[in-house]
Amino acid sequence: METLKLLIDGEQVASNDGATFSRNNPLTGAVATTAAAATPGDARRAADAAARAFDAWSKTGPGERRALLTAAADKLQEAGGKIAEAMAEEIGATAAWAGFNVKLASDMLREAGSMTTMIKGEIIPSNRPGSMAMAIRQPVGVVLSIAPWNAPVILGIRSIAMPLACGNTVVMKSSEIAPRTHALMIEAVQSAGFPAGVVNVISNAPEDASKVVETLIAHDAVRRVNFTGSTRVGRIIAELSARHLKPALLELGGKAPMIVLDDADMDAAVAGAAFGAYMNQGQICMSTERLIVDASIADAFVEKLAAKVSTLAVGDPREGKTPLGCVVDQGAADRIEGLIRDAVEKGAVIAAGGHSNGVLMEATLIDHVTPTMRLYREESFGPTASVVRVGSVDEAIRVANDTEYGLSASVYGRDVTRALSVARRIESGICHVNGPTVHDEAQMPFGGVKDSGYGRFGGTAGIAEFTDLRWITVQDGIPHYPI
Repeated sequence: METLKLLIDGEQVASNDGATFSRNNPLTGAVATTAAAATPGDARRAADAAARAFDAWSKTGPGERRALLTAAADKLQEAGGKIAEAMAEEIGATAAWAGFNVKLASDMLREAGSMTTMIKGEIIPSNRPGSMAMAIRQPVGVVLSIAPWNAPVILGIRSIAMPLACGNTVVMKSSEIAPRTHALMIEAVQSAGFPAGVVNVISNAPEDASKVVETLIAHDAVRRVNFTGSTRVGRIIAELSARHLKPALLELGGKAPMIVLDDADMDAAVAGAAFGAYMNQGQICMSTERLIVDASIADAFVEKLAAKVSTLAVGDPREGKTPLGCVVDQGAADRIEGLIRDAVEKGAVIAAGGHSNGVLMEATLIDHVTPTMRLYREESFGPTASVVRVGSVDEAIRVANDTEYGLSASVYGRDVTRALSVARRIESGICHVNGPTVHDEAQMPFGGVKDSGYGRFGGTAGIAEFTDLRWITVQDGIPHYPI
């Protein structure tokens, strides 16, 4: 098996000390990928290369940047088959999830390309006679991008597309869990013709992550950080970035609520819940973890959803015969099983599923979940959904907001005006009326509130994250000075 290398200054290179690490297939235990394990010295090399490339790239016209990003989208789609194989081997993803990753990531590259002519400023009236005052946006320098494993292509591309569109260069730290997937993704992007040093990628052994990230954040040329991952690690990234006065964009954990009002279209709500809770085995930051259901319709809803959940078979994703693959590793399976066990011991009822065979976990629906249970508050990040029964709209909103997280949410109800009023009271960065919590589009402002992070990816919102707003004046004549 080929050992993956680092991409620094346009060249595939080994780590300074020749070290490597391996990622094993979660289902078989066999080695799926062997990759270079970057040292802090490699991290500095990558940042230095990005810094050298910044001047020329920042002066590249919007048309050329758009053409390269569009070409990268085409190249990424061409690599879809290889990427799907890598995702199955490294993270147990189904072909459907891999295909969705490639499609949405390609859209993100094209959308970022369209943004190159949307990086605008304005003329601001000045009180000084003869002075023309401008507010203009400029690229910031080197952007550090840190992407996770669960939606590796979507979130990997999202971490670099808008920074590149804005004229920045990037150093991407790939996921230790999906290094081949990220390598194939970057290989496709680089083959579009980006100049050497504009895109740099380093992989690292899990035990070296903190040293590598600290080195990159501290590097003088790195001016922005974007991170998608757990809230626990996000706090560390935020603290490091603040220490070095580097703005950070953080998209972190979630515990997405879906409120089912008493007038909801039952079939639509069941379909949205099943997709939102169990797509990619529930390993999506937006996954529907809490189903907050009006008590008057709860029995009927649970019965219908349980019947749907029972059809969601789980199996080896490489065979392509089931809608669900495996969870990312045995540790995740053990943790999820512990959450389910705790809930049942405290009075919850398993309405569907509940069994597992190693990392092959059934889609599981758990009814009568209460605040005394860990599953009520802790992010499961697995194929589970919890039903919390409520007696009123106000109680539904209170339960929806009774969490440290605030990424995605949804509300189902035929009275759209009422449902929209509920949506406005939910503390989340994203909320969909009569749609699932799992929903992403390249042009939308994507991000959370509370412990789900801050800042926004996507569309014009992303421009503000990856540019500096400067005030520049041109003054005519000699004004009167008081001294």
